[in-house]
Amino acid sequence: MFLPLVYHDDYSPPFPAEHRFPMEKFRLLYGHLLDSGLTRDEQLHRPEICPAEVLALAHCPAYIRRFLDGDLGREEQRRLGLPWSEALARRTVRAVGGSLLTAELAMRHGLACHLAGGTHHAHFDHAAGFCIFNDLAVISRYLLEAGTVQRVLIFDCDVHQGDGTARLLADTPEAITVSLHCEKNFPARKAESDWDIPLPMGMGDADYLQVVDDALNYLLPLYQPDLVLYDAGVDVHKDDALGYLQLTDAGLAERDERVIRHCLGRDIPVMGVIGGGYDKDRAALARRHGILHHSAGRVWREMGLE
Repeated sequence: MFLPLVYHDDYSPPFPAEHRFPMEKFRLLYGHLLDSGLTRDEQLHRPEICPAEVLALAHCPAYIRRFLDGDLGREEQRRLGLPWSEALARRTVRAVGGSLLTAELAMRHGLACHLAGGTHHAHFDHAAGFCIFNDLAVISRYLLEAGTVQRVLIFDCDVHQGDGTARLLADTPEAITVSLHCEKNFPARKAESDWDIPLPMGMGDADYLQVVDDALNYLLPLYQPDLVLYDAGVDVHKDDALGYLQLTDAGLAERDERVIRHCLGRDIPVMGVIGGGYDKDRAALARRHGILHHSAGRVWREMGLE
């Protein structure tokens, strides 16, 4: 059996070619994983659109309607930073459905990865930082309310603090928010996660990996979550346009493997989302995001999860 991976062709809608957000990276990642032999098209799991009532577990119903209907005000549109279209709206709710499906597959198989997700800047009633709906918060609330899990831990390794996730789940003690991020980076005004681990600019592989090990060795036994949501942002990479950390490809691969092994070694299912990554070389960026899926594939095979 192939590592469970989730993708949909809706993920890369038509988009301005020179826009700062690399919308085509999802399609390019899909092509890279097929070309590298990690998976086959017929093995991929295709998600449904996330229903509005599920989105409303973490977001304001009026905001959900405004976005889906294309009725965002000028200031809301500026905060979003993406040009609205029906295709973007469909892509957005499909991708949240994809993260939800990935979490369900992880609960079933122990490990699963999304080819999107990690929209951690989205807030209760507004978009921010290219993030519209917060898939990590929606998943957490959905699984907790369904009784599928009693406790979930979000391990966010995107270079930017998961401020939206922290605020949305501040009153949900069963959802533990952990953010490893560059201390001097977006957002300027940080939220308060359950565990914030601010990292100095310029940190490289060895020091970063030590922080990952120390954090997980402490937090996983402390909380004993039923599921870990892992945001594997690659904007910590030395070549990222918005990052300020200095991880290499090898460092990313080691980070992803360590996170997955820490979780599975304690019989905790883990699901991965790709998080942020910014590079004008979109093919290189897609390969960088694919490090998560290849790392997960190695662990999947070595641990005999097939």
